[in-house]
Amino acid sequence: MKKLLIVLFLTLLSVSFASLVVYSYDSFLPVAESAFYEFTLQTGIEVEFRTVGDSGTLISLVLANRERFDGDVIIGIDNLLSFRAFREDIFIPYIPRGYDKIISPDLLIDPQWRLTPYDFGAIAIIYDSSAVEKNIDSMWDLTDRSFRRSIIIQDPRTSSTGQAFLLWTYLLHGERFEEFWRAFKPSILTITLGWGESFQKFESGEAPIMVSYATDGAYSTHYYGEQLYAVLIPEGKGYVQIEGAGIVRWTDKLEEAQKLIDFLLTESFQKHIPLNQWMFPVIDLEMPEVFDHAVRPESILKIADDVSIEELIAKWEEIIYER
Repeated sequence: MKKLLIVLFLTLLSVSFASLVVYSYDSFLPVAESAFYEFTLQTGIEVEFRTVGDSGTLISLVLANRERFDGDVIIGIDNLLSFRAFREDIFIPYIPRGYDKIISPDLLIDPQWRLTPYDFGAIAIIYDSSAVEKNIDSMWDLTDRSFRRSIIIQDPRTSSTGQAFLLWTYLLHGERFEEFWRAFKPSILTITLGWGESFQKFESGEAPIMVSYATDGAYSTHYYGEQLYAVLIPEGKGYVQIEGAGIVRWTDKLEEAQKLIDFLLTESFQKHIPLNQWMFPVIDLEMPEVFDHAVRPESILKIADDVSIEELIAKWEEIIYER
């Protein structure tokens, strides 16, 4: 299993608390480099920041170590992975200062506040319209033979984006879920461990289509001056991924960890979300103009309490690896 470990030390003040160890996924690094500098200036708390692949990989690391896990705070557990995290009792409850600034109660991941939401965005199919000649109006269009080995997706066993996409296909297709994936399988070029690896392959031209986010129009407008990628949310029915952060149950730096969770709901942190995470902040902020190019779903699909993501992953594995 690929693992990327990046350690960022922020040692800014001579008088400080003990170093706070914070884990997240690889693509969170740009936010950490900018936002945690401000956190250390404000609080005197040093941050040792580490990334390990994607969020699914990170949870597996925690569970493999439990009391021996050396992190104090985990950032990047979404509303799907939270089911596993809560079942395994990874996080302790904490209601942060500024919780009342969150723009909608629909963004709350957990009534016990074991996770504090910090960003959200809709899953989408993005594609290079200059390289795709056939019209794409639905997920089923992507099963056409003309799309054979043309799509990059993420592994739902290791990637929060991949898991969200898997659930989205279930919510869209219901009883035809397995039928869809058998038809869709030949269209897949590769399955990556995380979103970052997928996007690198997509931008290098390995495939013209990938599973990503509905804010990619804002991303391409910001970096290239135009919206390079078309965005598909079939029939306007989207699945929204909400990401949260929590305090690891075995931390011995509870006060420092609480201060970091508080910081995530401040403008000092939230202002870094749009142009680094390419997601929406959870508090009311003036958004960059490029977010006029972000697509919002007309309706939001929500998971029922009786749906088991583990069962969906098991069915997915059976289909993907059957011969």
